[in-house]
Amino acid sequence: MAGSTQVIEQTKKWVADVVAGCNFCPFAAKEIKQNSIHYQVSQSTDFANCLQALLDECRRLDTETIETTLLIFPEAFKKFDDYLELVTLAEKLLHKEGYDGIYQVASFHPFYIFSGATANDAANFTNRSIYPMLHLLREDSISKALEKYPNPDEIPTRNIAFARTKGLAYMKMLRDACM
Repeated sequence: MAGSTQVIEQTKKWVADVVAGCNFCPFAAKEIKQNSIHYQVSQSTDFANCLQALLDECRRLDTETIETTLLIFPEAFKKFDDYLELVTLAEKLLHKEGYDGIYQVASFHPFYIFSGATANDAANFTNRSIYPMLHLLREDSISKALEKYPNPDEIPTRNIAFARTKGLAYMKMLRDACM
């Protein structure tokens, strides 16, 4: 079991080398530079505790000036289907707690597979992380960033094309080098 410090350092490397390095999120480099990403590790494997950790991170975003949070689950949700259940429960929790329109959850998992994609599609690596994690984003910040970005609807298409051009072996090597 990796310690929290190691998990955070590996995740920071993944964000820098893969997310920002491949420009999968054209806004990530700015947040890395401004040190406005909070990394939180939950060692729990229990749905209830992991959802409480998500709620704790919402409350952190309510009171702190950080821009975004990555909540990392290094010991939980090894199966992608279990993780998808967590994502569904997380979205329901945000709604129940009145966070609709305030925070949005983005999902990342080591075995991420887009609906309709095959497991060996390199495009899955746009959301394949080194650990299961939930990314909490401020919706108003997303809206402001997208207003200034030309053709934001083309970001996913560009990301898929990039990953497929690089190929499965390259994308896997790049991600795995973060561990």
